[in-house]
Amino acid sequence: MKTLFYTREFPPYVYGGAGVHVEYLAEELSKLMDVEVRCFGDQDSKEGNLSVKGFPYEDETFKNADDKLKAVFQTLSTGLHMNADVIDADVVHCHTWYAHFAGIMAKLCYGVPLVITTHSLEPLRPWKREQLGRGYDASSWIEKTAIEMADALIAVSEETKEDVLKHFNVDESKVKVIYNGINLQQYITTTDSSTLDEYKIDKTKPYVLFVGRITRQKGIIHLVNAIKYIDPDTQIVLCAGAPDTKEIGKEMEVAVHEVQKTRNNVIWIDKMVTKKEIIELYSHAAVFCCPSIYEPFGIINIEAMACDTAVVASAVGGIKEVVVHNETGILVPVEQQKEAPFEPIDPDKFARDLANGINKVIADPVLRKSMAKKGRKRVEEHFDWIAIAKQVEELYKSLKK
Repeated sequence: MKTLFYTREFPPYVYGGAGVHVEYLAEELSKLMDVEVRCFGDQDSKEGNLSVKGFPYEDETFKNADDKLKAVFQTLSTGLHMNADVIDADVVHCHTWYAHFAGIMAKLCYGVPLVITTHSLEPLRPWKREQLGRGYDASSWIEKTAIEMADALIAVSEETKEDVLKHFNVDESKVKVIYNGINLQQYITTTDSSTLDEYKIDKTKPYVLFVGRITRQKGIIHLVNAIKYIDPDTQIVLCAGAPDTKEIGKEMEVAVHEVQKTRNNVIWIDKMVTKKEIIELYSHAAVFCCPSIYEPFGIINIEAMACDTAVVASAVGGIKEVVVHNETGILVPVEQQKEAPFEPIDPDKFARDLANGINKVIADPVLRKSMAKKGRKRVEEHFDWIAIAKQVEELYKSLKK
């Protein structure tokens, strides 16, 4: 059997959870079948059953296009190029709306069964209009078209499945919940601390860690606003880069610099760090904080838990299926506005609640150790890529004519 992945992200160009998912799923599935990956970039490799080919995204044709629409036009163009090579796979599997147009064309032009993993959903990300302008209407249309014509859909959590059924005209029998996973041999506590030295993190003081892109979805601004309520002896390490827009990047910069005026232990690593670095940062953190306001799954939480780190996270989406409240971490409720979805009704209360959760875990070493141990055990029992790849293989087999 052979599967063809369509994806925007694939190493070395990974900036979010979907990219991490595709990387590991492709690797694990290649132990079971032939896997071909067509992605955005200049990749060109073949190792065993896994072949990878990148297709150009930056296109001079669109150099004069509106900045907010350029991403949509370039995405559609890349999707067409991805289909120029003949397809000989038994199934095409798409990841994120950036790849969905390629999947639509593959199903229509080659008659190949289409599988889509719903890593996130455009109707639940209204802030994307800041980034794409009217292009958000186009990305929403592409996503809706692909999801409703797919032969099978993978939801990364039970709540994501409910969202798919609520927002799209889809037969429930086509939707299967398959969680994200993790490489348990790779994500494991390390004693190496050279990354802490590099970024001048004090190894004698506890720190709370954030990892993620600078985007409304990840709630980074809410954590920055919570810093003033976090114990002064606790270091704050913000591993945050790749802003969605210049505006949110500037907002982040202003907020961080403002809080740095009153405390000197806020460390902002303004780039996407390597896997080795992030595993070190997870391993030595006292607490990992995930303040997302929308999160279909939240793979960063299982990365932290695998590295024996307690988690304080917002109680939204799939996070509630990953983090067990008061066992592997603390879930912080978010009362959200109906008229402005995914924004807290009281941002200051949310910030205080995040800080209270962090302070509680930091102040109780026994609780912290217990959460760390239970977190690792939960990841081992529920989020192993080996088992997840077999579930995906079974789904593929069910589509064979």
